[in-house]
Amino acid sequence: MDAVDKAVSLSTAKNHLAGLVQAAESGEFVHISRHGKPVAVLISEQAYSSLQGHQSKRGVWSAIANWRAVATQEIKAWRDRSSDREVQLG
Repeated sequence: MDAVDKAVSLSTAKNHLAGLVQAAESGEFVHISRHGKPVAVLISEQAYSSLQGHQSKRGVWSAIANWRAVATQEIKAWRDRSSDREVQLG
């Protein structure tokens, strides 16, 4: 089932919350705005769970990228950057 978008103001959402929740349960995405600016989206628990599943898959790659950033900084800290080291060649 394709989701349908519905846009409502915050005051309308407050007055019709039960109906909007029912719309979200049936697959609609309810966009809520305040003073004409979008501030929230009401979605079904099923749609939310699906989004969380996608997020956790991306979370693995994000964790790897974060680890690489930290590891790179740690490795740079291991290097001796002093300029007065003696080097013996051959």
